[in-house]
Amino acid sequence: MTVYFIGAGPGAADLITVRGQRLLQACATCLYAGSIMPDDLLELCPPGANVVDTGPLTLEQILAEIADAHAAGHDVARLHSGDPSLYSALAEQCRRLDALGIDYEIVPGVPAFAAAAAALKRELTVPGVAQTVTLTRVATLSTPMPSGEELTTLALSGATLVLYLAAAQIDAIIPQLLHSYRSETPVAVVAFASWPQQTVLRGTLADIAGQMHDADITKTAVIIVGDVLAAEGFPDSYLYSPGRTRGSRH
Repeated sequence: MTVYFIGAGPGAADLITVRGQRLLQACATCLYAGSIMPDDLLELCPPGANVVDTGPLTLEQILAEIADAHAAGHDVARLHSGDPSLYSALAEQCRRLDALGIDYEIVPGVPAFAAAAAALKRELTVPGVAQTVTLTRVATLSTPMPSGEELTTLALSGATLVLYLAAAQIDAIIPQLLHSYRSETPVAVVAFASWPQQTVLRGTLADIAGQMHDADITKTAVIIVGDVLAAEGFPDSYLYSPGRTRGSRH
């Protein structure tokens, strides 16, 4: 019996990986968070599967479901939105499974920031503009940020910044970003990336908060900050340069 932590992707059912889809269709138990998992993805579960919404459950209750499946010899598909490596509460589940001696595998998925960049039709690393992407969030009542990871510190480089779980705090975020970025720095917000209700806002640090308030965007959104969002006139990448020596990768 194996628990498969599957990155379900940002929302659209067809953005799950082929491996993730194959495993989801084969597991007798599926655990998912109902508030962020589309119904058409759950339709891939096999007939008769035990499909459990973990939204209202505690971690120990989730582990009890896994333990029951383990006792019955059933594989488990544990669906996580986006990619399990980011803000998925994966680590504490794996820690407990290690203690219980229950085998597990992790199947990566398309992260929300990648779906947001696709919706914006933008590359987040542009030659001569930015070659670094910082993925972060902001402090909340539930989980404080570690020392040294304050937003004002992370923004010092001026590189592309991607904020998760931060839409409800946009008014507090803007002043912190203005310590390092200009007021005219481009900002984009993508809510429900790849979902039918996807919403895209484009603006600057000076006006994006107002746009978010007008659109009532307070959750399930990715905020991207940086000059790459409006980059023009940048040099071509060396990757396809005629001056680059090409050879086999084998």
